Amino acid sequence: MVSDKLANVTRAAHDLGLATWFGGSMFGKFAHNPALKAISDHRERGKVANAAWNGYNLLNGVGLGAAATGWAAARVTEANPVRMSATENALSLAKDGLMIAAVVTGIANGVQGARLGRQGPDGAVPVETGTKPAPETPPEAARIQRSLETLGNLNIGVGAALIAVNAVLSQINYSRPTARRALTRRSNPSGGLFGGNDDRASLSPFTLGALGFAGINELVRRTPVSTPTS
Repeated sequence: MVSDKLANVTRAAHDLGLATWFGGSMFGKFAHNPALKAISDHRERGKVANAAWNGYNLLNGVGLGAAATGWAAARVTEANPVRMSATENALSLAKDGLMIAAVVTGIANGVQGARLGRQGPDGAVPVETGTKPAPETPPEAARIQRSLETLGNLNIGVGAALIAVNAVLSQINYSRPTARRALTRRSNPSGGLFGGNDDRASLSPFTLGALGFAGINELVRRTPVSTPTS
């Protein structure tokens, strides 16, 4: 059982966290890292790159943590398999795997980024771009950079897939809300339709509307369309 207010807060935290993490990955790969070529000195490029990423790593971690925590909370409440359709369950399982992959690659990216920053004083490692070594880049730093290139690509691929699956789940929920999930919603912490108290009068207009819409929608879906005969 979950209140509307708590569900809204966790959903907002999940979406905002996902946007923060994915937006940072996209900006880093397609804008920040290539722009380092405008700096003539290779060591200065490394210093600027490491300073920028070290400054954003906290936001990256918080964003990814919020996305993962929000989805984990949803999986034990409204996104519990018993409350969803077969299509929603399949998409949710895909999102489970993608979220795990995002957390693993995100942590690995942060660890490798920190290692790269320690390869030179104040992060001043000679680099070509943020993920491509220069001819004078030390071998260990070059290996770290190549791993960051791979991890960055994985982050973007996983992030794009996560957003796509999330959008489809949201659209399904909007177009055809599951009646069983609507039955478990409540508008306040003191009760709900199945909260243990006889407080049906406290149901929110959202819940009542969702129940009615779900019932009508299911009836229309199951009603066979008659074929005119000549």
